[in-house]
Amino acid sequence: MADNRGKIAIVGSGLIGSSWATIFASAGYPVQLYDIKEEQLEIALKNVKLNLELLDNNNLRRGVGLPASEAISNITTTINLEEALKGAIYVQESALESLEFRLEFYKELDKFVEPNAILASSTSTIPASKFTENLKNRENCLIVHPVNPPLFCPLTELVPAPWTKQEIIDRAAEIMKSVGQQPVKLKKEAIGFVVNRVQFALLTEVYRLVADDVISVDDIDLVMTSGLGMRYAFHGPLETIHLNAFGVRDYLRRYREGIKKVVDDFGPTPEFNESDVIDKLEKALDAKMPTSDIRKFQADRESKLIELAKLKRQLEQ
Repeated sequence: MADNRGKIAIVGSGLIGSSWATIFASAGYPVQLYDIKEEQLEIALKNVKLNLELLDNNNLRRGVGLPASEAISNITTTINLEEALKGAIYVQESALESLEFRLEFYKELDKFVEPNAILASSTSTIPASKFTENLKNRENCLIVHPVNPPLFCPLTELVPAPWTKQEIIDRAAEIMKSVGQQPVKLKKEAIGFVVNRVQFALLTEVYRLVADDVISVDDIDLVMTSGLGMRYAFHGPLETIHLNAFGVRDYLRRYREGIKKVVDDFGPTPEFNESDVIDKLEKALDAKMPTSDIRKFQADRESKLIELAKLKRQLEQ
Protein backbone atom coordinates (compact mmCIF):
# COMPACT_ATOMS: atom_id res chain seq x y z
CA MET A 1 0.00 0.00 0.00
CA ALA A 2 2.84 2.38 0.82
CA ASP A 3 4.13 2.29 -2.76
CA ASN A 4 0.86 3.80 -4.00
CA ARG A 5 0.83 6.73 -1.62
CA GLY A 6 3.85 8.77 -2.71
CA LYS A 7 7.16 9.33 -0.98
CA ILE A 8 7.39 11.57 2.08
CA ALA A 9 10.68 13.28 2.92
CA ILE A 10 11.24 14.20 6.56
CA VAL A 11 14.07 16.72 6.88
CA GLY A 12 15.39 16.80 10.42
CA SER A 13 15.13 13.77 12.71
CA GLY A 14 14.78 15.26 16.17
CA LEU A 15 11.69 15.01 18.38
CA ILE A 16 9.29 16.57 15.87
CA GLY A 17 10.88 14.99 12.79
CA SER A 18 10.77 11.54 14.39
CA SER A 19 7.13 12.09 15.31
CA TRP A 20 6.29 13.03 11.71
CA ALA A 21 8.13 9.94 10.45
CA THR A 22 6.13 7.80 12.87
CA ILE A 23 2.81 9.29 11.77
CA PHE A 24 3.44 8.95 8.03
CA ALA A 25 4.87 5.43 8.30
CA SER A 26 1.97 4.26 10.47
CA ALA A 27 -0.41 5.63 7.82
CA GLY A 28 1.26 3.63 5.06
CA TYR A 29 3.49 6.18 3.35
CA PRO A 30 7.07 5.43 2.30
CA VAL A 31 9.24 7.79 4.35
CA GLN A 32 12.83 8.89 3.87
CA LEU A 33 14.32 10.52 6.93
CA TYR A 34 17.18 12.98 6.46
CA ASP A 35 19.72 14.38 8.89
CA ILE A 36 23.35 15.45 8.69
CA LYS A 37 24.78 12.62 10.83
CA GLU A 38 24.31 8.85 10.66
CA GLU A 39 24.45 8.68 14.46
CA GLN A 40 21.45 11.01 14.75
CA LEU A 41 19.50 8.94 12.23
CA GLU A 42 20.22 5.76 14.20
CA ILE A 43 18.83 7.40 17.34
CA ALA A 44 15.82 8.66 15.37
CA LEU A 45 15.03 5.19 14.00
CA LYS A 46 15.06 3.75 17.51
CA ASN A 47 12.68 6.51 18.64
CA VAL A 48 10.38 5.92 15.66
CA LYS A 49 10.24 2.19 16.43
CA LEU A 50 9.34 2.95 20.06
CA ASN A 51 6.71 5.46 18.89
CA LEU A 52 5.15 2.95 16.49
CA GLU A 53 4.98 0.33 19.23
CA LEU A 54 3.39 2.92 21.53
CA LEU A 55 0.70 3.58 18.92
CA ASP A 56 0.17 -0.18 18.51
CA ASN A 57 -0.12 -0.84 22.23
CA ASN A 58 -2.73 1.90 22.64
CA ASN A 59 -4.75 1.23 19.48
CA LEU A 60 -3.81 4.66 18.11
CA ARG A 61 -2.36 3.72 14.71
CA ARG A 62 -2.68 6.37 12.02
CA GLY A 63 -4.40 6.35 8.63
CA VAL A 64 -4.53 2.80 7.26
CA GLY A 65 -3.10 1.73 10.61
CA LEU A 66 -0.12 -0.42 9.74
CA PRO A 67 1.27 -2.44 12.67
CA ALA A 68 4.65 -1.32 13.94
CA SER A 69 6.45 -4.31 12.39
CA GLU A 70 5.24 -3.30 8.91
CA ALA A 71 5.35 0.46 9.37
CA ILE A 72 9.02 0.54 10.37
CA SER A 73 9.93 -1.08 7.05
CA ASN A 74 8.47 1.97 5.27
CA ILE A 75 11.31 4.14 6.60
CA THR A 76 14.71 4.64 5.03
CA THR A 77 17.37 7.15 6.07
CA THR A 78 19.97 9.26 4.31
CA ILE A 79 22.51 12.00 4.97
CA ASN A 80 22.20 13.12 1.33
CA LEU A 81 19.67 15.92 0.98
CA GLU A 82 19.26 15.49 -2.77
CA GLU A 83 18.49 11.80 -2.30
CA ALA A 84 15.96 12.58 0.43
CA LEU A 85 14.00 14.99 -1.74
CA LYS A 86 14.18 13.00 -4.98
CA GLY A 87 10.70 11.79 -5.92
CA ALA A 88 9.06 13.15 -2.76
CA ILE A 89 5.49 14.44 -3.15
CA TYR A 90 5.63 16.08 0.28
CA VAL A 91 8.55 17.41 2.33
CA GLN A 92 8.20 18.13 6.04
CA GLU A 93 11.10 20.20 7.37
CA SER A 94 11.65 20.08 11.14
CA ALA A 95 15.05 21.69 11.51
CA LEU A 96 16.58 24.43 13.66
CA GLU A 97 14.14 27.14 14.85
CA SER A 98 16.13 29.96 13.33
CA LEU A 99 15.28 32.42 10.57
CA GLU A 100 18.93 32.84 9.57
CA PHE A 101 19.32 29.06 9.23
CA ARG A 102 16.15 28.71 7.17
CA LEU A 103 17.09 31.50 4.78
CA GLU A 104 20.16 29.52 3.75
CA PHE A 105 18.78 25.99 4.15
CA TYR A 106 15.72 26.63 2.01
CA LYS A 107 17.97 27.63 -0.87
CA GLU A 108 19.33 24.09 -0.71
CA LEU A 109 15.86 22.55 -0.45
CA ASP A 110 14.75 24.66 -3.40
CA LYS A 111 17.53 23.17 -5.56
CA PHE A 112 16.43 19.58 -5.08
CA VAL A 113 12.70 19.55 -4.33
CA GLU A 114 10.38 18.24 -7.05
CA PRO A 115 8.55 21.08 -8.88
CA ASN A 116 5.09 19.92 -7.75
CA ALA A 117 6.06 18.78 -4.25
CA ILE A 118 4.67 20.44 -1.14
CA LEU A 119 7.44 22.01 0.96
CA ALA A 120 6.17 22.32 4.53
CA SER A 121 7.89 23.65 7.63
CA SER A 122 7.16 22.61 11.21
CA THR A 123 8.30 25.95 12.61
CA SER A 124 6.15 27.23 15.46
CA THR A 125 6.96 30.93 15.16
CA ILE A 126 8.48 31.93 11.81
CA PRO A 127 6.08 32.85 8.94
CA ALA A 128 6.90 31.24 5.60
CA SER A 129 7.04 34.66 3.94
CA LYS A 130 10.22 35.39 5.92
CA PHE A 131 12.28 32.63 4.27
CA THR A 132 10.58 31.55 1.02
CA GLU A 133 10.09 34.79 -0.93
CA ASN A 134 13.04 34.33 -3.28
CA LEU A 135 12.64 30.61 -3.96
CA LYS A 136 11.69 29.38 -7.42
CA ASN A 137 9.23 26.95 -5.79
CA ARG A 138 7.85 29.48 -3.31
CA GLU A 139 4.24 28.86 -4.39
CA ASN A 140 4.56 25.33 -3.00
CA CYS A 141 5.74 26.44 0.46
CA LEU A 142 3.71 26.75 3.65
CA ILE A 143 3.85 26.14 7.38
CA VAL A 144 2.47 22.84 8.65
CA HIS A 145 2.81 23.31 12.40
CA PRO A 146 1.94 20.41 14.73
CA VAL A 147 1.05 20.59 18.41
CA ASN A 148 3.56 18.84 20.66
CA PRO A 149 3.38 15.89 21.15
CA PRO A 150 2.04 15.30 17.61
CA LEU A 151 1.42 11.59 18.18
CA PHE A 152 -1.40 12.34 20.62
CA CYS A 153 -2.39 15.93 19.79
CA PRO A 154 -3.60 15.73 16.18
CA LEU A 155 -4.21 19.43 15.51
CA THR A 156 -2.03 20.86 12.74
CA GLU A 157 -1.95 24.49 11.61
CA LEU A 158 -1.62 25.13 7.87
CA VAL A 159 -0.30 28.66 7.36
CA PRO A 160 0.22 29.95 3.81
CA ALA A 161 2.62 32.63 2.68
CA PRO A 162 1.01 35.37 0.56
CA TRP A 163 2.15 33.48 -2.57
CA THR A 164 1.23 29.92 -1.56
CA LYS A 165 -1.08 28.30 -4.11
CA GLN A 166 -4.52 27.30 -2.81
CA GLU A 167 -4.02 23.91 -4.44
CA ILE A 168 -0.98 23.34 -2.21
CA ILE A 169 -2.91 24.25 0.94
CA ASP A 170 -5.75 21.91 -0.04
CA ARG A 171 -3.42 19.04 -0.90
CA ALA A 172 -1.52 19.47 2.35
CA ALA A 173 -4.81 19.36 4.27
CA GLU A 174 -5.81 16.13 2.52
CA ILE A 175 -2.46 14.54 3.29
CA MET A 176 -2.82 15.54 6.94
CA LYS A 177 -6.28 14.00 7.07
CA SER A 178 -4.96 10.79 5.49
CA VAL A 179 -2.52 10.35 8.40
CA GLY A 180 -5.07 11.12 11.11
CA GLN A 181 -4.06 14.72 11.76
CA GLN A 182 -6.75 17.39 12.08
CA PRO A 183 -5.69 20.36 9.95
CA VAL A 184 -6.92 23.92 10.33
CA LYS A 185 -6.32 26.33 7.44
CA LEU A 186 -5.30 29.86 8.33
CA LYS A 187 -6.50 32.32 5.71
CA LYS A 188 -3.37 34.45 6.05
CA GLU A 189 -0.21 34.78 8.10
CA ALA A 190 -0.28 36.04 11.67
CA ILE A 191 2.74 36.25 13.95
CA GLY A 192 2.68 33.17 16.18
CA PHE A 193 -0.01 31.64 13.94
CA VAL A 194 -3.13 30.74 16.00
CA VAL A 195 -2.16 28.08 18.55
CA ASN A 196 0.58 30.20 20.07
CA ARG A 197 -1.43 33.43 19.90
CA VAL A 198 -4.21 31.83 21.93
CA GLN A 199 -1.76 30.04 24.22
CA PHE A 200 0.25 33.21 24.85
CA ALA A 201 -2.87 35.28 25.51
CA LEU A 202 -3.85 32.81 28.24
CA LEU A 203 -0.30 32.64 29.59
CA THR A 204 -0.08 36.43 29.76
CA GLU A 205 -3.17 36.78 31.96
CA VAL A 206 -2.15 33.81 34.14
CA TYR A 207 1.25 35.44 34.62
CA ARG A 208 -0.36 38.79 35.54
CA LEU A 209 -2.71 37.15 38.06
CA VAL A 210 0.20 35.45 39.82
CA ALA A 211 2.33 38.62 39.65
CA ASP A 212 -0.50 40.66 41.21
CA ASP A 213 -0.91 38.03 43.96
CA VAL A 214 -4.54 37.41 43.01
CA ILE A 215 -4.12 33.61 43.07
CA SER A 216 -1.47 31.00 43.79
CA VAL A 217 0.45 29.12 41.11
CA ASP A 218 -1.18 25.84 42.12
CA ASP A 219 -4.69 27.28 42.05
CA ILE A 220 -4.40 29.01 38.69
CA ASP A 221 -3.32 25.71 37.12
CA LEU A 222 -6.33 24.09 38.83
CA VAL A 223 -8.58 26.66 37.12
CA MET A 224 -7.58 25.01 33.85
CA THR A 225 -7.22 21.34 34.77
CA SER A 226 -10.46 21.08 36.76
CA GLY A 227 -12.40 23.83 35.04
CA LEU A 228 -11.81 25.37 31.64
CA GLY A 229 -9.58 22.60 30.35
CA MET A 230 -12.22 19.93 30.89
CA ARG A 231 -14.65 21.82 28.67
CA TYR A 232 -12.03 22.75 26.10
CA ALA A 233 -11.02 19.10 25.63
CA PHE A 234 -14.27 18.63 23.71
CA HIS A 235 -15.59 22.11 22.84
CA GLY A 236 -13.61 25.17 21.81
CA PRO A 237 -14.14 28.61 23.38
CA LEU A 238 -16.69 29.67 20.77
CA GLU A 239 -18.65 26.43 21.00
CA THR A 240 -18.51 26.80 24.79
CA ILE A 241 -20.15 30.23 24.85
CA HIS A 242 -22.72 29.02 22.33
CA LEU A 243 -23.64 26.19 24.73
CA ASN A 244 -23.53 28.42 27.84
CA ALA A 245 -26.61 30.31 26.69
CA PHE A 246 -29.26 29.97 24.01
CA GLY A 247 -26.64 30.38 21.31
CA VAL A 248 -23.80 32.81 20.72
CA ARG A 249 -26.04 35.83 20.07
CA ASP A 250 -27.86 35.32 23.38
CA TYR A 251 -24.55 34.82 25.21
CA LEU A 252 -23.05 38.05 23.90
CA ARG A 253 -26.28 39.98 24.56
CA ARG A 254 -26.21 38.83 28.18
CA TYR A 255 -22.52 39.01 28.96
CA ARG A 256 -20.84 41.46 26.58
CA GLU A 257 -20.77 44.34 29.08
CA GLY A 258 -19.22 42.11 31.73
CA ILE A 259 -16.68 40.75 29.25
CA LYS A 260 -15.66 44.26 28.23
CA LYS A 261 -15.25 45.42 31.85
CA VAL A 262 -12.99 42.48 32.63
CA VAL A 263 -10.91 42.85 29.47
CA ASP A 264 -10.55 46.60 30.04
CA ASP A 265 -9.14 45.76 33.48
CA PHE A 266 -6.31 43.66 32.07
CA GLY A 267 -2.92 45.13 32.85
CA PRO A 268 -0.03 45.88 30.49
CA THR A 269 1.83 43.05 28.82
CA PRO A 270 4.56 41.84 31.18
CA GLU A 271 8.19 41.49 30.11
CA PHE A 272 8.28 37.86 31.36
CA ASN A 273 11.65 38.51 32.98
CA GLU A 274 10.43 39.89 36.33
CA SER A 275 12.68 38.03 38.77
CA ASP A 276 10.23 38.08 41.69
CA VAL A 277 7.48 36.53 39.58
CA ILE A 278 9.80 33.92 38.09
CA ASP A 279 11.01 33.04 41.59
CA LYS A 280 7.41 32.57 42.70
CA LEU A 281 6.60 30.38 39.69
CA GLU A 282 9.75 28.30 40.04
CA LYS A 283 9.31 27.71 43.76
CA ALA A 284 5.72 26.51 43.37
CA LEU A 285 6.31 24.40 40.28
CA ASP A 286 9.52 22.79 41.54
CA ALA A 287 7.74 21.84 44.76
CA LYS A 288 5.34 19.55 42.87
CA MET A 289 7.38 18.80 39.73
CA PRO A 290 11.10 19.03 40.58
CA THR A 291 13.21 20.00 37.58
CA SER A 292 15.64 17.23 38.51
CA ASP A 293 12.85 14.71 37.74
CA ILE A 294 11.34 16.57 34.77
CA ARG A 295 11.60 13.55 32.43
CA LYS A 296 9.41 11.56 34.79
CA PHE A 297 6.73 14.23 34.76
CA GLN A 298 6.94 14.58 30.99
CA ALA A 299 6.36 10.83 30.68
CA ASP A 300 3.41 11.09 33.04
CA ARG A 301 1.94 13.87 30.90
CA GLU A 302 2.37 11.70 27.80
CA SER A 303 0.61 8.73 29.42
CA LYS A 304 -2.34 10.95 30.34
CA LEU A 305 -2.49 12.41 26.82
CA ILE A 306 -2.53 8.86 25.45
CA GLU A 307 -5.57 8.04 27.58
CA LEU A 308 -7.28 11.27 26.53
CA ALA A 309 -6.52 10.56 22.85
CA LYS A 310 -8.02 7.09 23.22
CA LEU A 311 -11.14 8.50 24.91
CA LYS A 312 -11.62 11.18 22.25
CA ARG A 313 -11.21 8.63 19.45
CA GLN A 314 -13.78 6.38 21.14
CA LEU A 315 -16.27 9.21 21.67
CA GLU A 316 -15.86 10.54 18.13
CA GLN A 317 -16.53 7.20 16.39
